[in-house]
Amino acid sequence: MERLASFSNDPFDKPPCRGCSSYLMEPYIKCAECGPPPFLLCLQCFTRGFEYKKHQSDHTYEIMTSDFPVLDPSWTAQEEMALLEAVMDCGFGNWQDVANQMCTKAKEECEKHYMKHFINNPLFASTLLNLKQAEEAQNADMAIPFHPADDPPRPTFDSLLSRDMAGYMPARADFIEEFDNYAEWDLRDIDFVEDDSDILHALKIAVVDIYHSRLKERQRRKKIIRDHGLINLRKFQILERRYPKEVQDLYETMRRFARILGPVEHDKFIESHALEFELRREIRRLQEYRTAGITNFCSARTYDHLKKTREEERLKRTMLSEVLQYIQDSSACQQWLSRQADIDSGLSPTMPVASNSGRRSAPPLNLTGLPGTEKLNEKEKELCQMVRLVPGAYLEYKAALVNECNKQGGLRLAQARALIKIDVNKTRKIYDFLIREGYITKA
Repeated sequence: MERLASFSNDPFDKPPCRGCSSYLMEPYIKCAECGPPPFLLCLQCFTRGFEYKKHQSDHTYEIMTSDFPVLDPSWTAQEEMALLEAVMDCGFGNWQDVANQMCTKAKEECEKHYMKHFINNPLFASTLLNLKQAEEAQNADMAIPFHPADDPPRPTFDSLLSRDMAGYMPARADFIEEFDNYAEWDLRDIDFVEDDSDILHALKIAVVDIYHSRLKERQRRKKIIRDHGLINLRKFQILERRYPKEVQDLYETMRRFARILGPVEHDKFIESHALEFELRREIRRLQEYRTAGITNFCSARTYDHLKKTREEERLKRTMLSEVLQYIQDSSACQQWLSRQADIDSGLSPTMPVASNSGRRSAPPLNLTGLPGTEKLNEKEKELCQMVRLVPGAYLEYKAALVNECNKQGGLRLAQARALIKIDVNKTRKIYDFLIREGYITKA
């Protein structure tokens, strides 16, 4: 938000800049959310985004200047103030002295302007009347309407709503089961009597102090739950799902630091990261357009449409390759090809597809949204889909095998199986893939 305000141009009438401690000359910036005393910055510190303690660079601000017209286009606000000060110093009617003190206007100009805008101006009379009426209306005794409060929900014990609200009871503003619910048990047998020795008395006092610290921790956790709106877990999860998968992972990781940042700062951090993610995705999209030679958005829409069409056609053509890739039984593949040939020729299939393995092969792994997928190339994605291996695990296995190969000057399959202790068939496929792509060499 931006507003204009007029102040004296004398640098000694105002505190110095909070950023560089220099005397402020108009125009300068005043933070509208910090103070008192007013938080003032020069234009240089403001453009650098200077922040200090509670002052943040995104706070609303006011541009403090008097170089703008108010009542007359030829008179600035600074000249208006100088005229009023001169009239107060020299007296009404001494226009020559007023003009001499102002130094920027002639005697006739000062007299004409003052009489027109400050003596014969009906605006001031109507404004004062409106202010008086508003003050009377504000101070008038009026009945305060009564609005009955809604009855808070009272979920039954162990119901779905009660579990979603973590056992919170709105009618009592309390939980069914508190954090550290049995903290009071340590005090049940403590009784302060006059016959206690000093050591025993100090021990009992220590137990009470420990109990007070546990109560403080209980209240602190309640405050975190209240400030961050964590009572309704289902509603909180719905709000999380509006972010992309990468931002959701960050939200889950940074949740433990929410008690340090506070609710507003934590939400600002998550929102800023979500915005950064959107900007990076948009930059990658524009870079893809630039690589394809596209220079305008009309061509970009055509490119996106054709890309989507090509992707759909590619998925249709990969059915046979998927069958050959995931069905290891050669006889089953031949039977499937014969059956497809009969279907294409218009004949009814006479031979069912059978497999000697006796069980159905697992479908390829869907990598959408899995962490680490963006770090894989197309061949590595196909490998992870075929062996049903999450990208994060594959990257760890790949790094381990490549490091061992660099140390030994080569790597055998037995060594690879000793390094990554998973299914031997998956290890063989990963080993053969890395050999074929040139990541490692055979010993």
